[in-house]
Formats: sequence, structure tokens, C-alpha cells
Amino acid sequence: MTDVSTAESSAPPPVDDQARICSARGCRAAAVWALHWNNPRLHTPERRKTWLACAEHRHTLGDFLGARGFLREVTPAEGSPTLDT
Repeated sequence: MTDVSTAESSAPPPVDDQARICSARGCRAAAVWALHWNNPRLHTPERRKTWLACAEHRHTLGDFLGARGFLREVTPAEGSPTLDT
């Protein structure tokens, strides 16, 4: 029998919708770009996954996805100051 209190305490904390950080490994900077992609071998054409990127990592993450033919679109991240420009 599973101890419910133990299972609940080990669950990750809820994600704050306002905390949008870069998807680059080890980066904790605020995300300003959303890179929408899919892997055509695994996903239907209309399915989109999203990586968030800070200004510094936008191109490296985009290059990684683009080299594999996965990158579909780059847009300003929701709540990003780039939306105002």
C-alpha cells in the first residue's frame, strides 16, 4: 500500500505561469523567444512543441532544431518585452 502523504510530498512544486525561463541547459535567464518545432518522425504535422529562449540562446537553440529539420517557427514568447516592439 502506498503512503499518500509521502507521494504528495515528493511531487514537484506547481509551475508558475509567470516564470518563463530559457530552455538552454543551465540557463536561468528570462525567455523572450518561443521556438516552435516538431519531429516529423514522431509528431503529426500540426503538432508543435515549444522551447523558450533568452536573447543569448535564441540562435543556438534554433540552429540545433534547424539542423535536424525540426524548427517550424520562432515567435516572441508570451509576456516577453519583445511583444511591445
